[in-house]
Amino acid sequence: MPRSRINGNFIDKTSSIVANILLRIIPTTSGEKEAFTYYRDALQNYYEAMRLEIDPYDRSYILYNIGLIHTSNGEHTKALEYYFRALERNPFLPQAFNNMAGDSEIAEAWSDQAAEYWKQAIALTPGNYIEAHNWLKITRRFE
Repeated sequence: MPRSRINGNFIDKTSSIVANILLRIIPTTSGEKEAFTYYRDALQNYYEAMRLEIDPYDRSYILYNIGLIHTSNGEHTKALEYYFRALERNPFLPQAFNNMAGDSEIAEAWSDQAAEYWKQAIALTPGNYIEAHNWLKITRRFE
């Protein structure tokens, strides 16, 4: 087994152990613990899929889904990174543009950039993202 694979497995196992310890000591409901476990397992599966998948188009959706998980976990910077990586492989992924623009932290800090992302999402799928379209009209950012 290559050294990088061994190191990766060690890091994955260590992360799982730390996550399990945190789940025991942080006061959370059983539903929150269960959701965290599902997200953690999904991330591990997506990372494995990235290792195995070679098609750039399919990889774009894997990266997008990893971004969704990070968004759900409140890790907005990580989510953005994965949305950008997804768009590098598939620039016709309107949902990635929408999520990048719709992230409240980003939209407030970068409202002009958020507007550009929404414009790209709307251009790719004109009938979707009605709320974004209305926001662009209200803020006079849409021609």
